[in-house]
Amino acid sequence: MPEGRSEMRKPAWLRSHLAREALQTEVAFRKVKTALRTGALHTVCEEARCPNLHSCWNAGTATFMILGDRCTRSCRFCAVTPGRPLAPDPEEPERVAEAARAMGLRYVVVTSVARDDLPDGGAGQFAATIRALRSKIPGVGVEVLTPDFGGDPAALRMVLEARPDVFNHNVETVRRLTPSVRAKATYERSLWVLREAKRLRPEIPTKSSLMVGLGESWEELIETMDDLRASGVDILTIGQYLRPSRRQLPVARYYAPEEFERLREEGLRRGFAHVEAGPLVRSSYHAREQATAAGAVRFLESGTERLEV
Repeated sequence: MPEGRSEMRKPAWLRSHLAREALQTEVAFRKVKTALRTGALHTVCEEARCPNLHSCWNAGTATFMILGDRCTRSCRFCAVTPGRPLAPDPEEPERVAEAARAMGLRYVVVTSVARDDLPDGGAGQFAATIRALRSKIPGVGVEVLTPDFGGDPAALRMVLEARPDVFNHNVETVRRLTPSVRAKATYERSLWVLREAKRLRPEIPTKSSLMVGLGESWEELIETMDDLRASGVDILTIGQYLRPSRRQLPVARYYAPEEFERLREEGLRRGFAHVEAGPLVRSSYHAREQATAAGAVRFLESGTERLEV
């Protein structure tokens, strides 16, 4: 894809939606921002410049990004700042749990930057955060969106032994484009992570996400769906790649809403328990609804209250 190519103009319907999104400044939005700032916490919503930030925060949800805001990788689709990270903060898991409690969350998504500098790739911090959330909020549902941990089986086991309700690792793009889109990652390693997670904990639903608009073909998208199903993935999300800034790859094309509907139907035909596909769909957007639709539902007792997560 030529580096100097001019940016493709967004379709009118997409520009309209993004403009409405930017105008939302409700009370819930301010409540979420206050809780995050009080705990000195990061969210992928902000760091990755997610187009759904306002609607999610207005609904009282957020995706916590642990292990700092500096990534040891420099993927060409991502707005998270690359660089040398600080040492993990041992108090961060408790702060995440306290912020989630203050926000009244019943389903929490936890992700992280890549931490290739750490022996366990950050797996211990994921496990500690899951345990802290469960301790602080009885009955909470926890979804983790992890990096590939460099393909380390021990790191993957560490996260899964903490028993998240959903395990998510994003393949992001098709096999052919992976080397030019994802730094230090491989397509096969991502499939291995998902396959191994399902082997180790078959009762935990697995999830992955695809971006479209980077230059892939329809046939390559179908091949990727087949590879994900063969790896035991239960939940698939598909969204339009939107260039965060001119430092990232340009958009090759915009998919129309009806094309996303066709992709959703193709995924369901292949046996995914749930497929969410749309221009602004992101891996963590409507995460609880996705998990519930896929049958990843637990009923837990919390005092006299019965919670569905």
